[in-house]
Amino acid sequence: MKITPIRTPRITSRSTTLLDLLDAVLDYLPERSVLAITSKIVSLCEGRTVPVSEVPDKDALIRHESDWYLPSSINKYDITFSITQNTLIPGAGIDKSNAEDCYVLWPHDPQTTANMVRQYLKERFKLNLVGVILTDSTSRPLRWGTSGIALAYSGFVGLKDYRGTKDLFGREFIFETMDVAGGLAAAAVVNMGEGAEQTPLAVIEDATNIDFQEHDPSEEELGGLNIAVEDDIYAPLLKSVKWLRGDKASGETIL
Repeated sequence: MKITPIRTPRITSRSTTLLDLLDAVLDYLPERSVLAITSKIVSLCEGRTVPVSEVPDKDALIRHESDWYLPSSINKYDITFSITQNTLIPGAGIDKSNAEDCYVLWPHDPQTTANMVRQYLKERFKLNLVGVILTDSTSRPLRWGTSGIALAYSGFVGLKDYRGTKDLFGREFIFETMDVAGGLAAAAVVNMGEGAEQTPLAVIEDATNIDFQEHDPSEEELGGLNIAVEDDIYAPLLKSVKWLRGDKASGETIL
């Protein structure tokens, strides 16, 4: 697998549009490649920012962007954990690094953006098969360091299902699936970096285990990535704390 990070000008809130940025820095894209884009760049292009000076209570901003959250008062590092867009992540993904005194929120609609960018790339570079991933990064329990995650993807099958097939010794897989989108995001983020590299885009080529497709992921495909809390292997941990309802929670189900 070959991953090529792409350097861009310094981007601030609404200093450019996403497609104008791609026009400026992306000269070539091969067939059956995947373009990774950091979600922060998408958010900056959308103006999904709030000046730090206008936020007297960051916890309130996190609650507004969350489906469910745990208050920062119970955390050693004063971090509010949240479940946002079916993702467990600190602070609803809100960040102020590389953002010029602003809090950067997650993109308004990551999946719509991924679909739109895929169509743009197909038309601009005359491609039949091309993928897009919107990435962010988060930490894992019991490990220092962050790794990349996929907020949205398009142009390929996001989950490779091994259930019903057999391993090398004939044992049937019962639960095993591969998060293709998440794995590609993790690899791309390693190459794009987390600091001042100024390379928020990356082109992934020659990756194995990718089944490209000519359409956006269906609702069924996207839903297949999510798992109900009661079916999650981490359910004992997730249900052992009292989650509070954020402003974006829908329905009456209590986590």
